[in-house]
Amino acid sequence: MSDTPLTEPAVAFWEARYRDAARVWSGRPNELLVREVAGLRPGTALDLGCGEGGDAVWLARQGWRVTGVDISATALDRAAGHAAEAGVADRTAWERHTLGETFPEGEFDLVSAHYLQSPVPLDQQGVLRRAAAAVAPGGTLLIVLHAGWPSWQTEPPFEAVFPTLESVLTELDLPEDRWAVDTRETVRRASTSPDGVEGHRDDHVWRLRRVGA
Repeated sequence: MSDTPLTEPAVAFWEARYRDAARVWSGRPNELLVREVAGLRPGTALDLGCGEGGDAVWLARQGWRVTGVDISATALDRAAGHAAEAGVADRTAWERHTLGETFPEGEFDLVSAHYLQSPVPLDQQGVLRRAAAAVAPGGTLLIVLHAGWPSWQTEPPFEAVFPTLESVLTELDLPEDRWAVDTRETVRRASTSPDGVEGHRDDHVWRLRRVGA
């Protein structure tokens, strides 16, 4: 994590994060996205916090029509380039939003929110509520969040409150007659520090299906 002061505006923080590195992420899709989405019928998808487009490109390759959203113009430019290289530019669209302030219009068969956790201010609860509202009838909301610091992190780089499996559902407060919970679990993944220390990290996964109008 960066040691950039937490008072820095979110746009400036994330622009610097991407601008100062040739590549931030691996380009591979998140493994929990692949696991949870592989059995779904492709339709329209919204990828919140898409970064350099690894998840969005993978979804497009599976037949989804994807809208990727990020706060960073640099990240979105790279994502569009990766989509073109992968031959799925015609199945992807890119929108710049400061989530918590603006949000894409429309409804989607899949709304994916992976790791919407930030060292600078982010209205995570508000964004996730708007994400749920953007799911079309019969569609899926997939949320993946870190459950805590990785095992090799001896000193937290900044103050953070991590969610529990119960707290996210409580905050969403989705009507039980309109939503079904298909996945609700904590998954432990291998994790390696920038210095090569091997360890693990726990993630919470929620896959929710909208069953009512």
